[in-house]
Amino acid sequence: MHPVEEQILRTRREFLTTSASGLGMMGLGAMLAQDGLISAAEVGGTDPLRPRAPHFPAKAKNCIFIFMEGAPSQVDLFDPKPKLNELHGQALPESMTKNVRFAFIKKETARLMGSPRKFKKHGQSGMDFSDLLPHMAQTADDWLMVRSLHTEQFNHHPGQLVLHCGRAQFGLPTVGSWLNYGLGSPSQNLPGYVVLSAGRGTSGGASLWQSGFLPSSYAGVLFRNQGEPVLNLKNPAGLPMDLQRKGLDALLELNQSRYDQVRDPEIASRIAAYELAFRMQAAAPDLIDLKGESAQTLEMYGVNRKDPPNKATRGGGPGQFKAFATNCLLARRLVERGVRFVSIMHASWDHHSNLDNELTYNAGMADQPIAALLKDLKQRGLLDSTMIVWGSEFGRTPLGENRNGSANVSGRDHHPFAFTMLAAGGGLKGGLTYGETDEIGWNIVRDPVDLHDFHATMLHQFGFDHLKLTHRFQGRDFRLTDVAGKVIKPWIA
Repeated sequence: MHPVEEQILRTRREFLTTSASGLGMMGLGAMLAQDGLISAAEVGGTDPLRPRAPHFPAKAKNCIFIFMEGAPSQVDLFDPKPKLNELHGQALPESMTKNVRFAFIKKETARLMGSPRKFKKHGQSGMDFSDLLPHMAQTADDWLMVRSLHTEQFNHHPGQLVLHCGRAQFGLPTVGSWLNYGLGSPSQNLPGYVVLSAGRGTSGGASLWQSGFLPSSYAGVLFRNQGEPVLNLKNPAGLPMDLQRKGLDALLELNQSRYDQVRDPEIASRIAAYELAFRMQAAAPDLIDLKGESAQTLEMYGVNRKDPPNKATRGGGPGQFKAFATNCLLARRLVERGVRFVSIMHASWDHHSNLDNELTYNAGMADQPIAALLKDLKQRGLLDSTMIVWGSEFGRTPLGENRNGSANVSGRDHHPFAFTMLAAGGGLKGGLTYGETDEIGWNIVRDPVDLHDFHATMLHQFGFDHLKLTHRFQGRDFRLTDVAGKVIKPWIA
């Protein structure tokens, strides 16, 4: 392109902030940004993850989202129902099930199923936990327990999309993508959004950490907790770092030239991805090297626990106790290194049968590491700024599952009408049990919470008005909460 034509394409403001103008101009750009005369985006160049300010001062800076895929049974973990035990084996009135859709239950012969679990109240707050969660019970006064969540989806993948994306539709950004889009990431050597997985793998797969219509820089990056953290991150044998750097510089020059012409955000994402991958070659292996952690910390998380005799199949194969505990410890290390959003996923809690053995195994795997994560963040002064979320796509029925008329009823079906999620830190009120279900756990009788309300309150703690955190795509402004959602003020400390 002729130099005159190239200059015409540049605005005066862009010219002042380009690196070609020298270090003096870069300093001038920073001063102008501080004075509000130009935006931080213009100074930041093309990095999509450059830190940005929220709408108002935030209490939360990072999020660890613990996704228990498949739907843990709330009436066996968090929401005791003595009346359900009294009515064990009885049928529900037809009026309660007439217009209800189930995934597998045959409603004509379905019967209520009580819980064998023992519940106690814990902490000064008197929060209820079952005997399967003794470690989390010790941290009762730090948790916000919401018993009145509901959703319209009763199958796994659509429900998971609503939980992560706000709607049961492909191609939408997830919560982690929205937060990185709105805030950027302070981490220079790691992605702003990291995914850690254990168990058999979620039914929703990568759609649960996608960036959707947002630039791909905001998508989650799947890390492994052993071996090479990200596949193909290492250089091929015989490729020295200086030669790789020269190759990246050549790519950078070509990509930057094209970006200056067309301003395609995916080109900016490509530039940022190449540079981040180069920096991650040193940072990622250091992240998963736990040699610097004390023996006390490793013991607290249960990293070296052995799996108990396994009478369960849905929680994954051998080694899940170690894998999940390691993921919880890595989540703390990621937050310490500035990663904005960490997703810990474990599948599966989809206990249609063998509930007692399966839930005992999964709860034993998750209880100690999650409690340790909360305690660890708290003692390091990170809990106030780090929000922990524990939840799933829906709950389980108070009815036993009688699929195909089986006489061996030992599990529960999907239940979207009332389920429990927990959250802690990030300026949320600890020791609060919010919402109430009826005496058998079928419907909500007080303070119903839509998942859009949950998302709106999350975003509020990160400094965002959920109505204004939007992205225009295909002619309309999209947001995480779609056309619903309200901030639940009683949750805020």
